[in-house]
Amino acid sequence: MQRIDAPEILDSDSCSPQEVEAALKTIGRINRWFGGVATTQRMLGRVAQATGIKRFSLLEVAAGLGEVPATLRNKMARDGFAFDVTLLDMARSHLPPGNHSVVADALRIPFCDSSFDLVGCNLFVHHLNPRQLTQFIREGMRVCRQALLINDLVRNRLHLGLVYASFPIMGSRVAWVDGITSVRRAYVPQEIRDSVSSAFPSPGEHPAEISRHFLFRMAAIVWKKPPEQ
Repeated sequence: MQRIDAPEILDSDSCSPQEVEAALKTIGRINRWFGGVATTQRMLGRVAQATGIKRFSLLEVAAGLGEVPATLRNKMARDGFAFDVTLLDMARSHLPPGNHSVVADALRIPFCDSSFDLVGCNLFVHHLNPRQLTQFIREGMRVCRQALLINDLVRNRLHLGLVYASFPIMGSRVAWVDGITSVRRAYVPQEIRDSVSSAFPSPGEHPAEISRHFLFRMAAIVWKKPPEQ
């Protein structure tokens, strides 16, 4: 299935505040029901296993309402994990109120080198063209101390068909139309691996662990340095 890049409605100025709110709530449900939260939880567990660290500072890029890190902060606290979360998004209207929210461009992250243990994103990288994806990987690796965590969709014909059929449960026309566009412009694991290689040509400099998860989700951990097994 060929990748087709096209703009999404939620990225434009054409949405009313009510449409933005409804679409973000729908995205939150999708993450809870269809593998988004679980995929990031697996990546966080892997990082903790490899580093021995159980308290992380996390910059969540293109965060929207920040529901994924908020859900995991509460869920994983029972096992002794703690997260200091900062949310970053291009649109102030997408972010919740609070001191830990930053309006900025994910391709020009306004933080110093190694400012956070982890830089993460959820349903973001399919918004980027290949050149921008490589730039984002470099920026994420610059700002993190341990790893860049990418949680996104996998482009697949069956996945596309499921999104077409999902209209009755979506609750937001904007989210449904954008969902179709998202699957068409999503990457496959090998394309993410190739982007990491383009960003850091030296073999093994920043190794990537890429895996598939429930309902066409992809997890990519790009390590600052080779992890302990």
